[in-house]
Amino acid sequence: MKLELQQDSRSRILMGLLLFVMIVYVGRLFYLQVIRHDYYVAQADGEQLKSRIIPAKRGVIYALDGNKPVPLAMNQTVYTVFADPQIIKNDEAVAKVVNEIAGGNVRNNFEKLLAKKKTRYQIIATKLTHTQAEKLKAKNLLGIGFHEETQRVYPEGMLASQALGFVNAEGNGNYGVEAALNDRLRGTDGQLRTVTDVRDVPLTIGDQNIHIPAKDGDNIVLSIDRNIQSYAEDALKRGLDKAGASQGSVLVMNPNNGQILAMANYPSYDPAEFWKVQDAAVFNNAIISAPYEPASVIKTFTLATGIDKGVITPQSTYYNTDKIRVEDITVENTFKGLTGTISMQDVLNNSLNTGTVTVAQRLGDGANINRQARDTMYDYFYNRFGLGHSTGVELANESAGLVISPDDSSGEGNAVRYSNMTFGQGLNVTMVQVAAGFSSVINGGNYYQPTVIAGTLAADGKSVDKHEAKIVRQSISGSTSGAMRGMLTSARQSVAYMRDADKPGYTIGGKTGTAETLKSGVYIKSETVGTYLGFGGKDAPEYVIMVQVAAPNRNLEGGLHASPIFTDVSNWMIEYLSIPPKG
Repeated sequence: MKLELQQDSRSRILMGLLLFVMIVYVGRLFYLQVIRHDYYVAQADGEQLKSRIIPAKRGVIYALDGNKPVPLAMNQTVYTVFADPQIIKNDEAVAKVVNEIAGGNVRNNFEKLLAKKKTRYQIIATKLTHTQAEKLKAKNLLGIGFHEETQRVYPEGMLASQALGFVNAEGNGNYGVEAALNDRLRGTDGQLRTVTDVRDVPLTIGDQNIHIPAKDGDNIVLSIDRNIQSYAEDALKRGLDKAGASQGSVLVMNPNNGQILAMANYPSYDPAEFWKVQDAAVFNNAIISAPYEPASVIKTFTLATGIDKGVITPQSTYYNTDKIRVEDITVENTFKGLTGTISMQDVLNNSLNTGTVTVAQRLGDGANINRQARDTMYDYFYNRFGLGHSTGVELANESAGLVISPDDSSGEGNAVRYSNMTFGQGLNVTMVQVAAGFSSVINGGNYYQPTVIAGTLAADGKSVDKHEAKIVRQSISGSTSGAMRGMLTSARQSVAYMRDADKPGYTIGGKTGTAETLKSGVYIKSETVGTYLGFGGKDAPEYVIMVQVAAPNRNLEGGLHASPIFTDVSNWMIEYLSIPPKG
């Protein structure tokens, strides 16, 4: 009996122990599979699920070769090499192979990145060529993967570099079109999230797979013509060398739709090697970002305002004494000797300051540049011709410039300032503002939105889905525009060396400007900036060209130094555009 009790007791103890062990196991399984379920799923996902960015391809930027798009900025495929340190077992062997093939493309001390065994992703080399990537792939290294990326290349070298801008190491556009249209050009990256094997090869299984394709950037076609751009750059450099100038710009525009055909600046740079530039100012496109006092080219706008308001005609006269009093200052002509009764055509031909001040007076009470005169000038200069505010051209870092309003609280919008504005002092404007306003003066009065965009590349890869020209406003009447074309043509014809250099049988007109330089708020006599602004065509204007030349401590003139560059480009444009001469 006692023995039976002992055996029964042992059985119960054994059953209790077994039951306890079962409870422990069940509890442990419950803990692992239920309570800690999410944790271990996350751990497994971390081991097996990999997320990859699918880079979008940056849009190509094209110029025009006549009507044919040609690439100015395009993409070259390069490869980034990454490593999963937890998978790599032999760091030294992997590092040796990568170093042998990738060479100068590896990151400094990349071997230390392989030793970071708590991480799953380390970039160890960048910008490998296709050949390098294929050689490395052939080694079949465990834990090594590749991203296909693109980098910017510029097949035309330095051509139109300040209009183009460049793409930095982070893939963002800087300056020019690359920056202004960065969002359109860069596109939208895609994403791939999938289960991978031990070699990091994506598998097709898994309910958590995500595949969002990349949306590539727009392929943009500029209105810049590569041939006009190339010639303008060469002509600018020739002209600067001849004039002894160190910097300058040439802008060529179609006055009948606002499209910019060329933007040449000197000095320039190579956008493929932007990091070699010592002076960041070279990146700026002076045509849109460097406001200056353009001097007598502005007389075109003053006379157009007077004619449009009906206070003068090209034949209107005044009595010239080579000086005129405005409040407490005396305005004098640079060119003296034409005393007596002269016409407004003479004012333009000989660039007489007294004549444009007289126009401003006639916009008022006839004797003073009163508030009515100043309001009228501001309306035309700022609101109609677009001087002193951004044009909206599709380029980064455009400057607004400055045209002081008569309402300026400091009192700067006074008669003296406005008398100076009539001949291009006392205001700051950019070349693109002046050229766009001038285009409206000579094209019939239509102010077009300045643009560097012709459109986008069509689906066939050969044609252009065109960007429509935009008429913003009517700046002057058609009759005023016709009168100004005649005046500008006569002004150029009155200068023998200009007239004789032009191709015969065409209508060529323009205006010079020679501006003193402001330093510390004071005009200095030892440094001037030369400008020439003009147009050309058969019967109607077909192109506008604006030239600026400058150099430290040099007196450069619009007629002697800027005009020859205009003539060079103008004569070439007639040939390039195949414009027939007049009957």
